[in-house]
Amino acid sequence: MKYFPLLWSTLWRKKARTIFTLLAIVMAFLLFGMLQGVNSAFNRTIELANVNRLVVISKIALTESLPFSYTQQIEAVPGVSGVSYASWFGGWYQDPKNPIFSYPVDPTRHFDMFPELKLPPEQLEAFRNTRSGAVVGKAAADKYGWKIGDRIPLHSEIWTRKSDGQSDWTFDLVGIFTHDSGDAMQENQLLFQHEYFDEARAFGRGTVGWFTVRISDPGQAAQVGAAIDKRFANSLDETKAQSEKEFQMGFMKQIADINYIVTRILVAVFVALLFATGSTMMQSVRERIPELAVLKTLGFSDTRVLVLVLSESVLLCVLSAAIGLGLATLMFPAFKDMLGIVKLPGDVIVGGFVTAVLLALVTGLPPALRARSLNIVDALAGR
Repeated sequence: MKYFPLLWSTLWRKKARTIFTLLAIVMAFLLFGMLQGVNSAFNRTIELANVNRLVVISKIALTESLPFSYTQQIEAVPGVSGVSYASWFGGWYQDPKNPIFSYPVDPTRHFDMFPELKLPPEQLEAFRNTRSGAVVGKAAADKYGWKIGDRIPLHSEIWTRKSDGQSDWTFDLVGIFTHDSGDAMQENQLLFQHEYFDEARAFGRGTVGWFTVRISDPGQAAQVGAAIDKRFANSLDETKAQSEKEFQMGFMKQIADINYIVTRILVAVFVALLFATGSTMMQSVRERIPELAVLKTLGFSDTRVLVLVLSESVLLCVLSAAIGLGLATLMFPAFKDMLGIVKLPGDVIVGGFVTAVLLALVTGLPPALRARSLNIVDALAGR
């Protein structure tokens, strides 16, 4: 710490250059925090996947439907202890900017399959007995101000009604459920009666989007999945059974490969930053060659000079990262409704500081090595 005043004064030797470099690094780490935070939110959905469940989809693609009649056949497969089903509705409320994950389901099967969803018994009974009934997650209910007894209009991007060919559907809200994790993304769901949906839709009757299968022994997941696929092999609608985690990953990639996008953006940003910061450090050392020679004359060893130059780079990068990640922490709660995360995850912050140190070492090491190898006589002579 006794060398901190020397490092600080050296860092601000050229104030304008330091400020612009610092701002560039701050913006890079602000972007890092926001993008990695979004990536972490999507990955959290995958991490919540249950090892006791398989998801059975069409072998062709997730967008291809499967016959509803497969329900009983899957239930008959050894090792299967329960089956539920759902379809992608593609709904939004009032405006396309307000998407809500909405699915037609069997009330009894669905809440038996997903015990982490908590719905009061009387509301579940009302859901079973109300033909146009729907239940919604607490996060979605809070966001849109919905309460039990409301009639909720949803517009579907996919499904039309056979009665009038319109894509607008209306449901009666009979319950509000929560998720054990408290994750708002898991509560941004609206579930409604599959039977009502199947009879009212203009096409695709007698089909479902996918089956969720509970297995008795998670260690037998691969064997049970293979048995399900074998049962429907060479049929008109072959299946692909996979773990719930694999399904969630595939489902997210249907929206966008968030991890791929985030990684490519950040690589581009930090490569550009690497050259900019490295150039700044090299120029700073070139301007201070006589000063570094004086330090060596006063007794500073080659290693100590190297550490001082390297510490200057670390100080600049870590300080900038702290400001950038701090701004990201303050801004991130604005995405609560969309991502379900109230604050920037701690692992993102730690990852940011680790990246800052690595950036400092990569950009600071070449000028530090040059300072270490300085010849006092040549440096003072300007050679």
